[in-house]
Amino acid sequence: MARARPPPPLPPGLLPLLSPLLLLPLLLPAGCRALEETLMDTKWVTSELAWTSHPESGWEEVSGYDEAMNPIRTYQVCNVRESSQNNWLRTGFIWRRDVQRVYVELKFTVRDCNSIPNIPGSCKETFNLFYYEADSDVASASSPFWMENPYVKVDTIAPDESFSRLDTGRVNTKVRSFGPLSKAGFYLAFQDQGACMSLISVRAFYKKCASTTAGFALFPETLTGAEPTSLVIAPGTCIANAVEVSVPLKLYCNGDGEWMVPVGACTCATGHEPAAKESQCRPCPPGSYKAKQGEGPCLPCPPNSRTTSPAAGICTCHNNFYRADSDSADSACTTVPSPPRGVISNVNETSLILEWSEPRDLGGRDDLLYNVICKKCHGGPGTMTCSRCDDNVEFVPRQLGLTERRVHVSHLLAHTRYTFEVQAVNGVSGKSPLPPRYAAVNITTNQAAPSEVPTLRLHSSSGSSLTLSWAPPERPNGVILDYEMKYFEKSEGIASTVTSQKNSVQLDGLRPDARYVVQVRARTVAGYGQYSHPAEFETTSERGTCPPTPVPAPPTLATPPLTCASPSSLGSGAQQLQEQLPLIVGSATAGLVFVVAVVVIAVVCLRKQRHSSDSEYTEKLQQYIAPGMKVYIDPFTYEDPNEAVREFAKEIDVSCVKIEEVIGAGEFGEVCRGRLKQPGRREVFVAIKTLKVGYTERQRRDFLSEASIMGQFDHPNIIRLEGVVTKSRPVMILTEFMENCALDSFLRLNDGQFTVIQLVGMLRGIAAGMKYLSEMNYVHRDLAARNILVNSNLVCKVSDFGLSRFLEDDPSDPTYTSSLGGKIPIRWTAPEAIAYRKFTSASDVWSYGIVMWEVMSYGERPYWDMSNQDVINAVEQDYRLPPPMDCPTALHQLMLDCWVRDRNLRPKFSQIVNTLDKLIRNAASLKVIASAQSGMSQPLLDRTVPDYTTFTTVGDWLDAIKMGRYKESFVSAGFASFDLVAQMTAEDLLRIGVTLAGHQKKILSSIQDMRLQMNQTLPVQV
Repeated sequence: MARARPPPPLPPGLLPLLSPLLLLPLLLPAGCRALEETLMDTKWVTSELAWTSHPESGWEEVSGYDEAMNPIRTYQVCNVRESSQNNWLRTGFIWRRDVQRVYVELKFTVRDCNSIPNIPGSCKETFNLFYYEADSDVASASSPFWMENPYVKVDTIAPDESFSRLDTGRVNTKVRSFGPLSKAGFYLAFQDQGACMSLISVRAFYKKCASTTAGFALFPETLTGAEPTSLVIAPGTCIANAVEVSVPLKLYCNGDGEWMVPVGACTCATGHEPAAKESQCRPCPPGSYKAKQGEGPCLPCPPNSRTTSPAAGICTCHNNFYRADSDSADSACTTVPSPPRGVISNVNETSLILEWSEPRDLGGRDDLLYNVICKKCHGGPGTMTCSRCDDNVEFVPRQLGLTERRVHVSHLLAHTRYTFEVQAVNGVSGKSPLPPRYAAVNITTNQAAPSEVPTLRLHSSSGSSLTLSWAPPERPNGVILDYEMKYFEKSEGIASTVTSQKNSVQLDGLRPDARYVVQVRARTVAGYGQYSHPAEFETTSERGTCPPTPVPAPPTLATPPLTCASPSSLGSGAQQLQEQLPLIVGSATAGLVFVVAVVVIAVVCLRKQRHSSDSEYTEKLQQYIAPGMKVYIDPFTYEDPNEAVREFAKEIDVSCVKIEEVIGAGEFGEVCRGRLKQPGRREVFVAIKTLKVGYTERQRRDFLSEASIMGQFDHPNIIRLEGVVTKSRPVMILTEFMENCALDSFLRLNDGQFTVIQLVGMLRGIAAGMKYLSEMNYVHRDLAARNILVNSNLVCKVSDFGLSRFLEDDPSDPTYTSSLGGKIPIRWTAPEAIAYRKFTSASDVWSYGIVMWEVMSYGERPYWDMSNQDVINAVEQDYRLPPPMDCPTALHQLMLDCWVRDRNLRPKFSQIVNTLDKLIRNAASLKVIASAQSGMSQPLLDRTVPDYTTFTTVGDWLDAIKMGRYKESFVSAGFASFDLVAQMTAEDLLRIGVTLAGHQKKILSSIQDMRLQMNQTLPVQV
């Protein structure tokens, strides 16, 4: 090691001024600081530093001792008696180590100029700190030049305290920083301009944020930024046994080496709990579990469960113990209940009442239900066999899922042995491999009256008699002794009776040309059964008799119509013709009707044969042939699609059409605006869809199919078809012109410009159009705001029919996603339509809910920038769009109703129209604004019965829910007001004669809705 160079002699008289500096201890500050890494520190250097100074008469290296008497090397300068001092001192090359900002800690002492006698006024008590960057150690005694440029000044350093007496020297500590640095290393330089000072130590260092664990995430050691205010991002990773709960994971390292602004977090995974001050995730020990990720501790296993390994997320149940699918992981394991006790039967002819007591052991659950299994038995002891009862046996209130311990069974056979098994089940009965435990009771029914006789049939009639027959009752309940027939002339109402041992009778002594009402009932030893439904038959005139023809054979050209005449009338041809004229006219009319019916049925059968695989078409066609009902006909059911165009669309001469400008592009060609001037009609603006040149026959068929569809509709909220041009080129479809174009773009252009009432009015128009389409049995499949057109009066009309079913795959269009060979607008489509291609009016209702959201958000994209797959996953997890800004609660609730998962529970379009009408009439209801939320919601609409306040009587309300048959029963029992009806229970319904379980459930469900509307909370037994 090189020996330290002896310092040059000081100027006479100055050594005593500096000697206290050499003996002062180095005082280090104490306390916590940011994590620091040293690049250079002269405190621990005992050999010569050999820094470069300029000029040589300036800075001098001097040896000294610290407070522990350890040797140290310092630099001092004290040329205070000479003016214009410019003394430089430069350190050796310091490697940067990829840091961007360096801190310099200086320890120094400075002599008070006033304490030095006989010095000129140029004495200073400060010095300057500089740095110079280089890619290697290239500095020399003359390079870089000893001046501020190329050196970069950091700061002028002034002491906090200077000393004046020989024994009171004080050490100053100053820290300065500089950056950003970009080269491999740097030099430090110190400039003295006339101070008497000693540089005791110099430390160059940098700061960094120490590795840390926060929020169960580990963040690595991170260097500070180039500036004091810089924030350096440090990405984090979850510690072992932890999972992310929010991303991205990151911390910010500030310029002082401190962590701040945590983003994201982790949490202990399932089966692990926080430990070591939340810096570890420890596995749950055996016998404990943790079902969910989070910060909670591990818990002991619930009753009747256990774990055999650490890190358990759930405790497994003991043998013969189970958890239901709806039970949470922290629920105790339970078992199946024991059998019901004390089953009592009370037989009354062919019905009975079963009652029983609760099981001794409920299995540890409170969701106990009962099932009643009916078996019909045959044979004697040792040979008896039992089988399930017929479906016509009725159970009140129901057979399965009973909550009460009583059931009424009816429609059994007389003199028959039955076994009834009463099962006790709970939420885990389905988990057990064994069948439910039950208590059985054997009964034998008594003699009962026979059931109702089926419909009467007429065999022949004359002027004074009717010959009738009938089939025996379906349930005779014994030997039929005889039949009693009650009949009366309809105009008089005075009844007569006659009995018959057989299932036929001839009624004599009747009046000619009279209509009689006839009923029949059967009798056994148990008495008479019920009368059959009234049937009407008519006697003929006295001139003759005709055998009745329930379905008369139609007249043909070879067979003249059948006529009935008296023999005495054959003598006069004119009189005969006059008497036969009504029959001839009637027969001819019947024949014509029959011919038409045959033709229609033949056409239907042919089409049905061609399209037997299309169930939708079959249903529509069956409805279409029903009298008085207009139903949409799919143009693709025609063997020649051009036939559908000719049937439903009007051909327009191309000379009547004038194209003015192109306003857009469609699936098959351009969309233009033009004028239509037909003879005898005023000129109107029209929208013209043209078929592009070079089309295929399939494209032409698909293009014109929209006209075949549109031409069947006539509604103010459905776009109107003016006609088609098919006999010239280009092929065109002409519709009414809608000035404001598509609804979504129109709303975006007019964001915030409409009142809520105006928006609801638009929605009402769309709903009215869809109500019309649903009543026509037409399913739109692509209902969206882009397919709604708006005219100058803000009237919205549904458009774009039939195209979505036949679109070819086009990956450039993100709106439609290929699925099962077709394309589906995912954001607007109901889940069952996406998963199973099940398109119905209910799936159109789902799409209508999305349209509502588009309208109330002024054309915002549903689900924003989520991908189609993310939308599918979110909807499957019951996420629903939150209310748009300033959206009334009632409207968002209606949207949620449209988005109910079960399509059978969604409102019908008729209900939606009625609801919107109520909101428009009651504008105050639109002032309640919805808060931002998502997820499922209770339905706004009453899907079973309209608001009971809209009815004046209980009878009207029963008619509305299709239970009008019980009006007299309600009134007779005193339930004539809605307040009393709201108090009714299942026992009340049974008492007044409502014995069918389905009818009971429907009425009780409607009563529950009535109570909700009355803000009552009475329990309903359903």
